[in-house]
Amino acid sequence: MREIDLQLLPQSPLDFSALLPNGRIDAASRLAPGANGHFATIGQPDQAKRLYCASLAFGPAAGGFPDHDDADRYARQLAMHGYNIARFHFTDANLMFGRTKDFDFDPDVLDRIHYLMSALKKNGIYWMVDGLTSWRGGYGGYDDRWEPSEGLKLEVNYDDRAFAHWQRLVTDFLGRKNPYTGTTPLKDDALALVVLANENSMEFESVVHATPGKAYADDLRRPFNTWLRARYGSTQGLRAVWHDLGANERLENASVRLPVDRYVDSPRLKDLQAFFTETERAAAAKMTRVVRDLGYRGAVTDFNNWPTSQASLSRQTLDAVAMNTYRDEVLGYQPGSKIDGKSSIADLALYMRRAAATRWLGKPFVITEYEHLFWNPFRYESGLLMPSYAALQDWDALCRHGAGPIVLRYGEPFQHKQAILPYVFALDPVARAGETLGALLFRRGDVTPAANTIPFAVRGEEDLTDHMLNAEPETLTLAALVSRIGLRASNGLREPFSFHQPRDSNDPMALLASLKTAGLIAAGNRTDPGKGIFESDTGQILIDRQHTTITVSTPRTDAAAFAALDRPLDLGAMTVERSDGSALVSASAIDGAASLAESRRMLLIFATDARNTGMRFRDADEKVIDDFGRLPALIRKGSVKLSFKPATQMDARSGDWTLSPIGLDGRVHAAVATGTGLPTFTLSNDTPDGPTTYFLLERN
Repeated sequence: MREIDLQLLPQSPLDFSALLPNGRIDAASRLAPGANGHFATIGQPDQAKRLYCASLAFGPAAGGFPDHDDADRYARQLAMHGYNIARFHFTDANLMFGRTKDFDFDPDVLDRIHYLMSALKKNGIYWMVDGLTSWRGGYGGYDDRWEPSEGLKLEVNYDDRAFAHWQRLVTDFLGRKNPYTGTTPLKDDALALVVLANENSMEFESVVHATPGKAYADDLRRPFNTWLRARYGSTQGLRAVWHDLGANERLENASVRLPVDRYVDSPRLKDLQAFFTETERAAAAKMTRVVRDLGYRGAVTDFNNWPTSQASLSRQTLDAVAMNTYRDEVLGYQPGSKIDGKSSIADLALYMRRAAATRWLGKPFVITEYEHLFWNPFRYESGLLMPSYAALQDWDALCRHGAGPIVLRYGEPFQHKQAILPYVFALDPVARAGETLGALLFRRGDVTPAANTIPFAVRGEEDLTDHMLNAEPETLTLAALVSRIGLRASNGLREPFSFHQPRDSNDPMALLASLKTAGLIAAGNRTDPGKGIFESDTGQILIDRQHTTITVSTPRTDAAAFAALDRPLDLGAMTVERSDGSALVSASAIDGAASLAESRRMLLIFATDARNTGMRFRDADEKVIDDFGRLPALIRKGSVKLSFKPATQMDARSGDWTLSPIGLDGRVHAAVATGTGLPTFTLSNDTPDGPTTYFLLERN
């Protein structure tokens, strides 16, 4: 890659600020859950607001929060890229980095955060903010603020001292007046969502800190015993339910033990789940009262990463539901870190389906984090798969996780900007191409929401099992590839076209067949579970496990992601005739035309794979990293042959067309192909002006 300056040129084909305009943020445009269960502005509560999110997970290794000049440029660039909400993540770690005293925020960092908030608001970009991200919170004297540590994130759910710490942290940061906006962040019209504490589910935190022979923290015993005594009254009452209660375990002296092994099913584990649910609900309500008392009027969420049935019950009472989900997650940057290197199509978008099954229907649903991580060679799939299914499911916000979704320039002098790294996708031309496509598929709404909704009926605590990690069955979540799914409270009556309890009594294929019989799914729908083929009920998305292919065909965008082509892919207005390797390919109308076939100005995306210069692995399969290498980024050379169909017969006979590469900065370079009539050409990412993932197709 040759570009250094990555700032988009105004009015270039990659500048979406006119295509996806951000409006003024004021009292009338403040966001809140609307009447239809989606985010909407106060002034137009019946019109859902789709939010495309920029993850601001800054840290010192990635340069931290920008200074004022760069903040202005950065906010403007985010708007040009199509983002209309930003997530402030790990602000506590940044504020307390290098500080020795509790709650002694770095004044320069606080000023930079405040200024960036103001700059984003001026560009019509809302905010979502974590109340707590770092395990160290506002404690001074720690240098491991980005690393998991025991204590605060678990204890905030049940310990008064931990809660008081959280309250002070939120009050001092979000309750403090921002000099650049004139109000506190919590009272600002730009704040759309507060994540009370990131990834603080009690079971998840217990898994993170479990040690051999000790699944749960010792200080959980006393509150668990208190809860058990309130439920069962006495040891005798508990013994009637628990077959494994020891002779020396008594509620009267709080000596009932926590489970030693979370993977051995038992009534003890079932009750622990119920305890977690009641405790988490009470903690979230208590934290919500704090931000309400500080003047916050928007939506609140919590417990955003654990897809179990227990965690779903905890999320039921929240204003909005949020979830984090990953494909091929990488847990470190050290040599020896590894990935599985597999496709997300091979498991039929499991990471998307797991998230979909945590949604409570009738509430806004937000993906606070997702990513198909570098250096997985199939990550080109994510820019098509996740935004398409997010739009099909009609989710409210989509946030690809990283230390910023864009960079202003290559070669910044920070440790995590010297090479493409996991969670630093702004440097990855493949991920960036996917984010560009996602803005059109998801925020613009090129993919339409599903025609049908398939509820997963939930009764309540009685749905918990003895299995601590019980979640919605993966066989049932396959329905998310066809129609909208989500959880819905059940009154005991069975709804038609729904999954009921117990889950093992459901046949997902029979339900889909009944939808087809009822005329709710087209008779020609190509879904064939035996072959691993699922088509959305809109007819716009088709995933094919056998061919490791996903295609999207909509009026304004045709797109495909594939591991290999053994046949042409007819997407509607565009056909992918052949390719010399795996890739993401798309064509989107960007001239206001109602359809791709009628468009005279189209953005084409062609993304293969990218690596760093000097990148080395410890194995022939390139799954175990030895050295991430350095910039410049290298993109795998590739070519693909495309052809386009006419909107009318006249289009087929006449009209000139021009194909031009677009740099990563949006600059349109000299044409590489021209013709008359129907555009048909072989597209190569190795252009005279350097490799790229973007092209402009213009027709007269």
